[in-house]
Amino acid sequence: MNYTLSQVPERTQKPRVYGYTMAMDKGLSLREVEDFISVAGGYVDIVKLGWATSFVTPNLQDKIELYHSANIPVYFGGTLFEAFVIRNQFEDYRKILDKYGMSFAEVSDGSIDMKHDQKCEYISKLAEQVTVLSEVGSKDAAKIMPPYKWIELMQAELDAGAWKVIGEAREGGNVGLFRSSGEVRSGLVEEILTKIPFESIIWEAPQKEQQVWFIKLLGANVNLGNIAPNEVIPLETIRLGLRGDTFNHFLNQK
Repeated sequence: MNYTLSQVPERTQKPRVYGYTMAMDKGLSLREVEDFISVAGGYVDIVKLGWATSFVTPNLQDKIELYHSANIPVYFGGTLFEAFVIRNQFEDYRKILDKYGMSFAEVSDGSIDMKHDQKCEYISKLAEQVTVLSEVGSKDAAKIMPPYKWIELMQAELDAGAWKVIGEAREGGNVGLFRSSGEVRSGLVEEILTKIPFESIIWEAPQKEQQVWFIKLLGANVNLGNIAPNEVIPLETIRLGLRGDTFNHFLNQK
């Protein structure tokens, strides 16, 4: 920090177990990655190469190496995993993880129909190779799951070997955990938290209002994902009570 302020919440330090910020790279150039790291690298814990953008991204190996040189892990979006699985190319996917030196992978079923037992098998297999993040929730806004089902799926995926589960919201923040307007399904979130530890969940929250809601509910060290690169610094100020949205939230708290 550039100067000292009292009554600022304490942030966990990298490498963090919780308090994660997961940023989404939707096609940054190498120069943009360099600039992003120079400004926000200290606040980013992991970067997702959104959905299947890695398939068409030029200089992919160079990009991954830039992140790794800054000690920022990278992983391919879950949609890429699904694209391999639906084509019966799971073993090819595993080879791709090794080829690009990936230490994380995301398992999701937001775009394909997959039996949950099969999804958990994929999690278990990949957990022998990498650290697994598993995503719960559909990208289809018409598919609404009751809270008990979210809890059941999240727990099963953690039991199968997932390091953390991700609450689906897409990059727009308008499905899954959220209504089409972007409003948080607050009852859903609060019920999930009665059974699943908050440290084990990364909440996709691309919109500022969503980030504020989670920080007010769970504090500065809530895990948040799908953060745009140019929103990482603003998010950190929200976490620290240094933006109007949370300005009074942490004052005089012991």
